[in-house]
Amino acid sequence: MNGGGNLPVGPGIWGFIAFFVLAIALWLLVRNMNSRLRRMAYTDRERAQAAEAAARQGEPEGTATMAADVPESSETDVARDQPGDGDSAPRT
Repeated sequence: MNGGGNLPVGPGIWGFIAFFVLAIALWLLVRNMNSRLRRMAYTDRERAQAAEAAARQGEPEGTATMAADVPESSETDVARDQPGDGDSAPRT
């Protein structure tokens, strides 16, 4: 009865395998995140360079950037955003 209480208990080989798989998954996730952040930094740098080139040529700042990112607005949308002629009734 006194000798049975000192059995070595540990995670064993399955614990090591589980830890190893989790470590590889973490390494792959961090690697993917770094590549996405690097790609995003390149895109931001290209947009800034395009905006600088447009500013040097005298174009409005938003025309040289990616036009597909900006939704087009009509004249009625622009007029709706501007304050009225003093009337306090909301426009519909």
